[in-house]
Amino acid sequence: MSDQPIQPAPSGRRSWLMALPLLGFTVLAGLFWLRLGADTTKIPSALIGRPAPQVALPALPGLARDGAAVPGLDPAAFKGKVSVVNVWASWCVPCHDEAPLLMDLAKDPRIQLVGINYKDAADNARRFLGRYGNPFSIVGVDPNGRGGIEWGVYGVPETFVVGRDGTIAYKLVGPVTPDNIDKVLKAQIDKALAAGS
Repeated sequence: MSDQPIQPAPSGRRSWLMALPLLGFTVLAGLFWLRLGADTTKIPSALIGRPAPQVALPALPGLARDGAAVPGLDPAAFKGKVSVVNVWASWCVPCHDEAPLLMDLAKDPRIQLVGINYKDAADNARRFLGRYGNPFSIVGVDPNGRGGIEWGVYGVPETFVVGRDGTIAYKLVGPVTPDNIDKVLKAQIDKALAAGS
């Protein structure tokens, strides 16, 4: 054994080692900040330009509109009509906010509104539509989320525009809002209507 004292590391090297965790944290914080600022409505969908999923969903039991039972989702309903498909649930807070906008959208006779009730209880779904009104001419029930998987749903709410040929023309991730209904959603509906004429 030697009696030589242990020499401290040069101060420049020690400063660099001390700064390394701070540098790592700064890089990660920057990445999170950029991601939080990203527009989630622009998440790409692999289904754009492809046929709407051929998944049939049963009707919401006990739901009526204009005195007639509202049918469930039959994929054949998309042929020949421009459809707006909204994936919603009574437990979804943004769905409550977008409901009045969908009621206004339903007044457009050129389109049909289709609802997919996602992982919801039938009583709650009927109460939701009773409270806000039912904009949908078709409501398919997706109690276990399998239909949502076929549609490529990330979460609720999501809205799709399906052209007259039955292909998905557009997908809006997140709620329909006063900011995006005219500039984005109605513009995409007009595009789908023009494409089919």
